[in-house]
Parts: sequence; C-alpha cells; structure tokens
Amino acid sequence: MKVIIFSAPSGAGKTTIVRHLLSNPKLALEFSVSACTREPRPHEVDGKDYYFMTLEKFKKHLHDKDFLEYEEVYKDIFYGTLKSEVQRIHDDNKFVIFDVDVKGGLNIKKYFGENALAIFVKPPSLEVLQKRLLQRSTESEEKLKMRLGKAVYEMKYEPFFDKVLVNDNLDHALEEAEKMVSQFLGL
Repeated sequence: MKVIIFSAPSGAGKTTIVRHLLSNPKLALEFSVSACTREPRPHEVDGKDYYFMTLEKFKKHLHDKDFLEYEEVYKDIFYGTLKSEVQRIHDDNKFVIFDVDVKGGLNIKKYFGENALAIFVKPPSLEVLQKRLLQRSTESEEKLKMRLGKAVYEMKYEPFFDKVLVNDNLDHALEEAEKMVSQFLGL
C-alpha cells in the first residue's frame, strides 16, 4: 500500500495542495480524515474535515490502540490517524493521502517506510506565514503567537522528509506536487 503524506506548519498551504491533488481523478487518491479533540472551525464538517471527538472518546481510542499515530499538538488538543480510516481507503483500492502535522507525518513515514512519500510544505518565509495566518481570521492573537512559535519549531523537521515543496507561488506548488505524487505512484 503506497501512501502520500503532506506536513507543514499551519498556514503553509498543505491543505490547499492536498485538496487540489484530490480533485485529480487519475491520481486515485482519497483523503485520510484525521481525528482531533479541537473545536471545529465554522466551515468544517465532522467526518469530512476531521472526526471531531471529545477528549474522553479520543483517549478511549488511544487505550484501545486504534491509532496508527497520534500527537498532543497543544495541551489537551490531540490529532490522530485511525487505523480503520487507512484500511477503509485501502479496501476501496485508492491511495491514501494524509494532511497531518510534522510529527504525525514522520510517524506515518516510519510506519510505512519506502511505501510512503513524505512531503514537507514550506512557506517562503515566516513573515509570509504570519500574513497567511492573519488573513484566515480564525485565531485569537494568543493562538496566532502559539502557532507561529510552533512553526519555527516545526521547520526544524524539514530535513527528515523525502521532498520539500516551497509554496511561494500556488500554481507552481500545485504543479510540483502533482509531479512528485505522480512519479512516486508510477503514473
């Protein structure tokens, strides 16, 4: 089973890139919906964007070893990949594509080894990243500072990924992402 992993600091554009790749039917990709304990943003749908869970439910899944990987990204804010989600996609004869945090991406890469392509999406600069996060208007000033601090930390993981995709021009980044994925899948 070949899988594609996209990781990046929040605001680098990985979700936009993943959505673009999912819209290309020749790639036969299906999105692995992660589970999380954070509150949904206004536009997000349970079961489509994330499986939104209470902390208690998430911890029960942890206890039952239902996760391929998980991470406590912020205090009591967990994200994880359910093994059942990956199996569901594989049973549907599609390639799994992940949109996960940096540590989660590396854990999935470790699990799948050579059958995984791990791509780190990098913003052109921290200033551009801050501007993108501000344009979202979804974060309080405190959360914005927390995300930027985390971004600086996450950028240190770049060398551990198979490929780095600098998202300085969206059209170019989308084109490069398609090439990387097609090549890996042998299409």
